Amino acid sequence: MEIQKVGVIGAGQMGNGIAHVMALAGYDVLLTDISQQALDAALSTVRGNLARQAGRGKISEADMEAAMARISTTLALADLGQTDLVIEAATEREAVKQAIFEDLQPHLLPHTILTSNTSSISITRLASRTDRPERFMGFHFMNPVPVMQLVELIRGIATDEATFAACKAVVDKLGKTAASAEDFPAFIVNRILMPMINEAVYTLYEGVGNVRSIDESMKLGANHPMGPLELADFIGLDTCLAIMNVLHDGLADTKYRPCPLLTKYVEAGWLGRKTQRGFYDYRGEVPVPTR
Repeated sequence: MEIQKVGVIGAGQMGNGIAHVMALAGYDVLLTDISQQALDAALSTVRGNLARQAGRGKISEADMEAAMARISTTLALADLGQTDLVIEAATEREAVKQAIFEDLQPHLLPHTILTSNTSSISITRLASRTDRPERFMGFHFMNPVPVMQLVELIRGIATDEATFAACKAVVDKLGKTAASAEDFPAFIVNRILMPMINEAVYTLYEGVGNVRSIDESMKLGANHPMGPLELADFIGLDTCLAIMNVLHDGLADTKYRPCPLLTKYVEAGWLGRKTQRGFYDYRGEVPVPTR
């Protein structure tokens, strides 16, 4: 099946990045959100990011304008029923994702493929609540979407080969690399990454090091481009906590227990860059450690 029109649910950081790369690759994109303000902000972000690419000579001005022309927006979720591929990129809460697919289902074309950009939730379980588990899979982009080269493709227990092949063809057309992952909690990247971040928070919690020393140690001692606490702020501490809870609940192993300090930051509303405070305070000109 050839995919031509792509629906993206959620106009946040991931959703606008997905719309960006899809439109640039030649797909018609219909982006939806519950807020017109979020849709307007997403279009502004996409234009800014495309302009940055044009400024660096990676794309032409004509490419930028053509990509923007391929993106349309709607507040009506039902409108996405007329697309060939739907990528859900809403908040990392299973109940929210299930409600979205339930509301969308009556409006879908028979051939429409449903996917979720979830970073940790069971694809099999999400698929089982729809009328097309064989045409449902995980389509997990890395953040920031226009920059990161990897896409995890996750089959649910019922996902058929034609669905996988169609999604793999999309990844290839985007110029990205697909990694096939099995449907276990947090898949590949976050199964490995999140416990490392959680352990960094425990290292802070137990006083082994402060924010700066932990991040500098991993950047200079392990050649990581970002320290784990800096990375957690970039991802969002609420997302990190949600993934750790999925790992802990799904695998029932105490090694995945979220650090109490991570929970405390989330309860305080200090979620990282998006709220201007996390393990660093971003309200000044230079980020300052909060511990």
